[in-house]
Amino acid sequence: MPKKVVTLGEIMLRLSTPGFERFVQSDSFDVTYGGGEANVAVAVSNYGLNGVFVTKVPDNPLGQAAINHIRRYGVDTQFIARGGQRLGIYFLETGASMRASQVVYDRAGASIADVDVSEFDFDKIFEGADWFHTTGITPALSDKAAALTEAALKAAKAKGITTSIDLNYRKKLWSKEKAREVMTKLCQYVDVCIGNEEDAETTLGFKAEGTDVTKGELNLDGYKSVFQQMKEKFGFKYIASTLRESHSASDNGWSALVYDGNEFYHTRQYEVRIVDRVGSGDSFASGFIYGLVAGKSMADAAEFGVAASALKHTIPGDLNHATRKEVEELVAGDGSGRVQR
Repeated sequence: MPKKVVTLGEIMLRLSTPGFERFVQSDSFDVTYGGGEANVAVAVSNYGLNGVFVTKVPDNPLGQAAINHIRRYGVDTQFIARGGQRLGIYFLETGASMRASQVVYDRAGASIADVDVSEFDFDKIFEGADWFHTTGITPALSDKAAALTEAALKAAKAKGITTSIDLNYRKKLWSKEKAREVMTKLCQYVDVCIGNEEDAETTLGFKAEGTDVTKGELNLDGYKSVFQQMKEKFGFKYIASTLRESHSASDNGWSALVYDGNEFYHTRQYEVRIVDRVGSGDSFASGFIYGLVAGKSMADAAEFGVAASALKHTIPGDLNHATRKEVEELVAGDGSGRVQR
């Protein structure tokens, strides 16, 4: 029986301008669905695990459409609650070269923000589960969503399930002060902490000195110091950070760092030409989780995660449709992009 990975968070309707059009010039939007934890559930299902997604959506056709979208990729949606007023929306304008992408949120009053812990039976949800994953986006939505996140983490820990969180700070959702207060509390129930080069500082107060990703300057010793401080404060089993060197909106360097208290490991770096970068962090998280659940070493799990997320940059939409075989071939060194016949 496949290992069971449960994720909890928001799923949104994504409306993006076609191609590289700007909001002001576009007369239509491309429609899809996504969200950090939903993206992870889809990816781990794609790799052969039993991905379970937990959320709350409105009891209307848009809520059903969101559920149908991820269900088609094998995600177990039986524990999704129905109710509330609306499905959150985000608008995306994809940038190119020196013009950055833009995201506009329309998610106030979304069903997942108006949620109660009593709507979910975590005994049933976590029955037979091996892993629970969430992100810092969910508790940022409302105090009720934060309480739900805490309840889920506590329930998972009580059952001996490995827990992970992607720090995922979103400045449009809450302040640094509120984020630090809530995330510091939640992280006491976390085994695996995942973030990027900015999240550890913003949400937990740890800063990697000497790093400027916009200039491509990475001080790995600074990250090691931060990871050691995080390990000491929270006792995380693993700490991971993606590293993005932004040469432009079209071309990035992409790698990751992982730490287990003994080994500090920097993965291979990929130079990626970006088609769609949304969901790339989720793709690393899902690949790293898959690797650890599948019994890979920390280093091998990180290499799988960073290769999976490098491939995601080439795929439109929030979801990573790269197969396990494609990821493994890239890890093995086949990054030629030659036509497969």
